[in-house]
Amino acid sequence: MQNTKEGGIALIERIDVSEVKMWGEIDVALREEAGAALANALDRDKPVVIDTTDVTFMDSTGIAFLVQFYTIGAQEGLNVKLRKPPVAVSDVLQLLGIDEMLAPELSDSQPLMAASA
Repeated sequence: MQNTKEGGIALIERIDVSEVKMWGEIDVALREEAGAALANALDRDKPVVIDTTDVTFMDSTGIAFLVQFYTIGAQEGLNVKLRKPPVAVSDVLQLLGIDEMLAPELSDSQPLMAASA
């Protein structure tokens, strides 16, 4: 469900994968959407791709959401991948020192980056 806020998070249920689409500004205002996307993706028990391609800003709440997705996904045995993040996301991941955990390679040559499960 897209809304009129500055950003959003939605789960797209594909046959073989759960895609978490994020766009615009990802901050505390999207906590409810993030929680719903996480819960519904876990219920589907399919591999997860987090698409941050259209994210323009991400604060600590958004980063916490990514960390939570990877942590719970690993615990549940789900393969979680982060689609090549834009600079607005990768810079924050590097600043916090968690780029290795969430996206081991941030090169242009790899369109999807797998999380360690």
